[in-house]
Amino acid sequence: MPKQLEMGESKLNLLATGPVMESLIEEASIKGINLEVVPFIDIEPIHTIETQQEIEQALLQSATVVFTSGNAVEAVATELEGHQPDWEIFCIGHKTLDLVTKHFGSELVAGIADNATELADVIAESTFSQEVIFFCGDQRRRDLPDSLREKGIEVIEIVVYQTLAVPKRLKKRYVGVLFFSPTAVNSYFKLNKANDNTIFFAIGETTARAIKQHTNKKILISESPGKEELVNIAIEFFS
Repeated sequence: MPKQLEMGESKLNLLATGPVMESLIEEASIKGINLEVVPFIDIEPIHTIETQQEIEQALLQSATVVFTSGNAVEAVATELEGHQPDWEIFCIGHKTLDLVTKHFGSELVAGIADNATELADVIAESTFSQEVIFFCGDQRRRDLPDSLREKGIEVIEIVVYQTLAVPKRLKKRYVGVLFFSPTAVNSYFKLNKANDNTIFFAIGETTARAIKQHTNKKILISESPGKEELVNIAIEFFS
């Protein structure tokens, strides 16, 4: 494992393929790591009339609602216009929970879990509803809706944002590359190859499987969906 750098030595270059908190970049720097952020995907809310109408109709219902990403929360929140929906909300991850609390209030939060399988169990155990509204992106995973349908719960999927690949060719070599989604993985490898000594970090098993389609290099995987945990794993690995 790489040692802590001594005074005068060059910092290790670590790449995050999506945004991370400035505090994590500063923490990495203190430990001799230059954590650079180069986004390989772009998130765009969908503003079509059809999508707006679907969101507006949902806002008027008494409903069980699911969010698995902060991007979906932000996209729906733009349509609130001061309206407080009669929802019970379930979500994945603490970052998503923070955004749900910010925009909808903590009193609407009915349950939280770290992954889709656990969330499906929480929903089945915590609500009498036989139907949920799943606000999601166009690259959504099938784990959650499939698990809910297996439990006899109907899932209405409303796609509120799209994930666009933004490939870039990199000249710099990095000791580690962090990926937060399969789309970012595919975007990165479209114009870049794995260097001999590069370690890859994945935010979950699905992202790790996407990396394995491009390289057999070492992959470290975080157990929770939060970006912070993955960045901390990388920082500790190279400290």
